[in-house]
Amino acid sequence: MNPQKLAQDFARTTWVINKQAEGLTHEQSLLQPPFRANCFNWVVGHLVDNRNRVLATLGKESVLPEAARYERGSEEMDAAGETAVSFPILLQAINDAQNTISTALAELTSDDLAQWLDAEKRHSLGDRLAFLQWHETYHVGQLELLRQLTGVNDAIIT
Repeated sequence: MNPQKLAQDFARTTWVINKQAEGLTHEQSLLQPPFRANCFNWVVGHLVDNRNRVLATLGKESVLPEAARYERGSEEMDAAGETAVSFPILLQAINDAQNTISTALAELTSDDLAQWLDAEKRHSLGDRLAFLQWHETYHVGQLELLRQLTGVNDAIIT
């Protein structure tokens, strides 16, 4: 596994997150879809929580401990957003995490990524990071629909 490729993948999803969030307000980030799904705020918070896991895997500190509120299975956002972290803070955390991830991955080699985190399960550092990156792409793909829910009716990525 190539750490530079992994760094590029995280940089790409960071770009998409920022583009999809561009111009949206905190209030817009709280709009709930009319079907069983999470709002934009929850998805971005969940991405920050995922990035905290990436950072922990790389031996780095969390960028926003409050993102644990967005763990899988966490409570839905209430309409008033009383339990939500401020949308600008979430976006800043994504970008702060990206800087640390890029720096950390630049210091690693393919041999480092091949090191076992769990030899019994044959699970390497690279395997763990690749899964977390894949998980991120899954949720980043949801942001386009959630952006349109706000009524912007645009095409950010063409």
